[in-house]
Amino acid sequence: MKPAKFLNHLQHDHIVEAIRQAEMKTSGEIRVFVTHRSVADPLMAAQKHFLKLGMDKTKQRNAVLIFVAPRSHQFAVIGDEAVHTRCGDGFWRDLAAEMTGYFKKSQFTEAIVHGVRKAGDLLGEHFPRRPGDKNQLPDDVVDE
Repeated sequence: MKPAKFLNHLQHDHIVEAIRQAEMKTSGEIRVFVTHRSVADPLMAAQKHFLKLGMDKTKQRNAVLIFVAPRSHQFAVIGDEAVHTRCGDGFWRDLAAEMTGYFKKSQFTEAIVHGVRKAGDLLGEHFPRRPGDKNQLPDDVVDE
């Protein structure tokens, strides 16, 4: 799919609201990154952008990135070291499979919102929001 068509169908406001709602129950951070470029390895690209966005700098190392490359028909969901330690590979595989179902039906916004909600549930379970917690990263969808 061409990135322009994907982006035309993507409802940024719904995604941003899902991020805000998810982060209300956790000290964790969730970001969504959409690239216009083709990527050979979405996991490697996600890791690169995770660092570029400063997501490894959160206080508890509990950030999650949903990286989408529509031109390549690929995506990746990754978490910082504290998140990965608590959830393991199975969570990421299951989440990716669930999101893939939405993507295959061209339900792009729903795929991302589902990923945000599931990541938010996981973060809320392991990193509950505490008094004084502040939003450390922007909630916007990064579109490059």
